[in-house]
Amino acid sequence: MQQQKTPLVRFLLRWLVCSLGLWIAAGLLSNSISYSNGVEVVVIAGLLLAIVNTILKPILVILSLPAIVLTLGLFMIVINGLTVFLVSKLYTPLHITNFWAAIFAGMVIGLVNFLLGAILKEFDTI
Repeated sequence: MQQQKTPLVRFLLRWLVCSLGLWIAAGLLSNSISYSNGVEVVVIAGLLLAIVNTILKPILVILSLPAIVLTLGLFMIVINGLTVFLVSKLYTPLHITNFWAAIFAGMVIGLVNFLLGAILKEFDTI
């Protein structure tokens, strides 16, 4: 029998995924994403991204639903990039040079989210 995760556990997992995804994206795009070489910057930026994804992203999805439907869901990549870019503007120690780098970071975070979700589901079935 599978247990339901509490909202706090889900938020902490989202925070972990956002921080890990930002760290990986910064490593892959070191010329476009910088974070002052401090782990605490990535952790705080991950927290802010988790908060933005929890509060603002559902509103953005609802407002852009026609674009999401017309592009068969591909517009979600733009929304993910927008949230990452917004966090970089709100938290200046995380510096993202352009919107394309933010879109790539959003794609990396989505991929990390997918992979960690698959791993955690596998552990739930054991």
